[in-house]
Amino acid sequence: MTFETDVRDLYDAEERRGAVTDRPGAVVERAGAVVRQCAPDGGWNAVVWSDLREDTADAEIAAQVAYFAGAGVPRFEWKLYGHDRPADLGERLGAAGFVAEPAETLMVARTAEVGAEPPALPDGVRIEEVTDAAGVDLMMEAHRLAFDEDHPGLREQLLGRLEAAPQTLMALVALADGRPVSAARMEIRPGGSFAGLWGGGTAPAWRGKGIYRALVAHRAAEAARRGIPYLQVDASPDSRPILHRLGFHALTTTTPYIWTNPTTT
Repeated sequence: MTFETDVRDLYDAEERRGAVTDRPGAVVERAGAVVRQCAPDGGWNAVVWSDLREDTADAEIAAQVAYFAGAGVPRFEWKLYGHDRPADLGERLGAAGFVAEPAETLMVARTAEVGAEPPALPDGVRIEEVTDAAGVDLMMEAHRLAFDEDHPGLREQLLGRLEAAPQTLMALVALADGRPVSAARMEIRPGGSFAGLWGGGTAPAWRGKGIYRALVAHRAAEAARRGIPYLQVDASPDSRPILHRLGFHALTTTTPYIWTNPTTT
């Protein structure tokens, strides 16, 4: 066995088969051969794990479409990993009306190996932890600059987490002379082996200056303080080489397949 195989198996067991809800009001349940989250109040609806065979896959896909359509959700995601079976599951999802979004790479690092020597920040840049609505608004502005799009649903999700379960979230914003230029968060499952790094994005004019790496190191230090052994990222092609240099290993790919409810559009 290798690091990649061992840790991928642990990730599947804890974060997929043993998934827990990411927000108040959502439900995570095992339903036959899948684990799914349903959040009909506007949260993330998804199939996060499946154990399908060639002779059962199409019927299971249809059953999940019927379930989420019956719940009235506008869309749901089938989070497909590169090692999921059957091997043609992506094609079967496409035939059932799902649309694939760009693939990312599931990368994991040992927490102790990341962030030991955080890079120096540029002059005038500081990192602040977000604890209230004003800080979340700064994060949203940083995301808008980084990704050229708004994330209204994310704002409400972060506010809800900070209010209901602040121990499960670390949110950060990087400020340059008081203006937001980058933001990121870490999602924490108490007692779990993985801390998830999400949302890292930097305004174009501030890229290549070590801010992204500093945000990774800052979160790694907190994860180490909490005794969490691994960090996990769904890495874009842009961030993958940076994370590789920081000690992250590529375990598999992950592709969001999105089904949109025709009755709610």
